[in-house]
Amino acid sequence: MTPLTATKRRRATGRVTLHDVAQAAGVSPITASRALRGERSVATELVERVTAAVAQLGYVPDPAARALASARSNQVVVLIPLLSNGLFVDLLDAAQRTLLAAGYQSLIGVTHYHPEEEEALLRTYLMNRPAGLIVTGFDRTDAARALIEGSGIPCVHVMENRAGPALPSSALHSVGFSQQAAGHAMTAELMRRGYRRIAFAAAQLDPRTLQRVEGYRAALGDAHDPALEFMDAAPSSFALGAALLDRVLAQAPDADAIFFNNDDLAQGALLQALRIGVQVPGRVAVVGFNDLTGGDQMLPPLSTVRTPRGDIGLHAARMLVALMHGEAVPERCVDLGFELVLRESC
Repeated sequence: MTPLTATKRRRATGRVTLHDVAQAAGVSPITASRALRGERSVATELVERVTAAVAQLGYVPDPAARALASARSNQVVVLIPLLSNGLFVDLLDAAQRTLLAAGYQSLIGVTHYHPEEEEALLRTYLMNRPAGLIVTGFDRTDAARALIEGSGIPCVHVMENRAGPALPSSALHSVGFSQQAAGHAMTAELMRRGYRRIAFAAAQLDPRTLQRVEGYRAALGDAHDPALEFMDAAPSSFALGAALLDRVLAQAPDADAIFFNNDDLAQGALLQALRIGVQVPGRVAVVGFNDLTGGDQMLPPLSTVRTPRGDIGLHAARMLVALMHGEAVPERCVDLGFELVLRESC
């Protein structure tokens, strides 16, 4: 096959082919194939050139070679950080229902907030040539980005709408809301209510949490005090929320409000406050994020930021279906907003 034919093939499918790898490495396609199979007859220098080309282009081999590159699949890969978090369960449920109604089956992968795990899942799933991808956020390895871009497969990012200066959101398809604006809005509301020593307590420390911290800091401005930030990389949980409340009370006794980055932390803190006799909001106000199940049943009911996770799953799936059908979408970046839910805890 000539270079012109290979170029035409890639233009037709959007997929990086073995011929593209061979061309980038300056070898023949058969040499590239042998190098990828690990045949000893290929010189070490050539193997290194082919390997570098694979990493640069994001090439994913199809070991079965069971279909033409233009063949369509009815499978959609959905990668989420956790299945134990109601936030992602709601998103996944809405997306899966929408995709199923459109004739697509969902392949679910859990990344555990580790970019390397996401990259490994992408390498595995892309070998099966899915029809589309839904991935969480914009934070991933360079290799994972190359895999997505090189696959030519339609992809929608969820939960965020800010990709960063290196890769602007306008270049991608996404459905979400501004995590930073949400963090800013809740902090500003606490300030409006007269709270001045507002602590921020966070777990997991994934990119979306860090964007909420940015919003918190921006709202406080000159009043921001780094000593009021309590950041723990451990997974979010009721138990950690209780421990974080104890830390805030011990290390920042003048704190009059605590903004927890997730509702399970805030709910754990409210339960701990009941156990140790701390009045909420009399001694300290407590607010959370995401409006997960049970927050309205706490004592006192939890104030929080309601996020549109079900709507995000629905809109992302609809957008992806349109892209898989080759249709134009009205907006590449859809911001579904958020809502402050103010109950008795503040």
